[in-house]
Amino acid sequence: MGFEVSRIGPASVAGAAAVLADAFDGYPWMAWTVAADRHRERLEAMFAGTVDAVGLPYGDVWAAVDAAGRPAAVAVWLRPDRPVPDEVWAGVAARNAELAGDRRPALRAAEEATASLRSAEPAFLLATVGVRRADQGRGLGARVLRPGLAEADRAGLPAVLETSSEPNVRFYRRLGFAVTGQARVPDGGPDLWAMRRPAAAGARM
Repeated sequence: MGFEVSRIGPASVAGAAAVLADAFDGYPWMAWTVAADRHRERLEAMFAGTVDAVGLPYGDVWAAVDAAGRPAAVAVWLRPDRPVPDEVWAGVAARNAELAGDRRPALRAAEEATASLRSAEPAFLLATVGVRRADQGRGLGARVLRPGLAEADRAGLPAVLETSSEPNVRFYRRLGFAVTGQARVPDGGPDLWAMRRPAAAGARM
């Protein structure tokens, strides 16, 4: 089955959220910060909010879709030329804290423990990327990231991300990212790695 990578719009929010929730079910950060009861439902709501409130109006949301138009992989990028207003971030944070359920204190502690990893330099931020489990191993993760990386290169800016999965660190290294910092969430929480990819040589400045 072939897949086409393209930008998606509001009509695809639910499908994108379902893909991301499937990909992140069991992911170390989510397992630590989001309640176990109705876990998948909570994840879908979180990702729907991220895509709808932040990704679509202020960034770029790319998806690898099959012939029927169903997304199998999704990448959400935030751009330095379209900054997200503070009040929007506050709304997303409040919604996510509510969805975290009884893990809300753990979410707050995890955010505080990892805040120092974030740089203020202008960069394209990979907010999230995920591939539906049934379609993993087909190279869709790298494919759905390429347009965002190309946008960063055209702008002559780095791309940055955070991950709490060591296998993901190896995956991103293959795409040109390097680790810039690491923090451990307290009380037995996961490690978090910050990573950065410089603009490609010869990119427009």
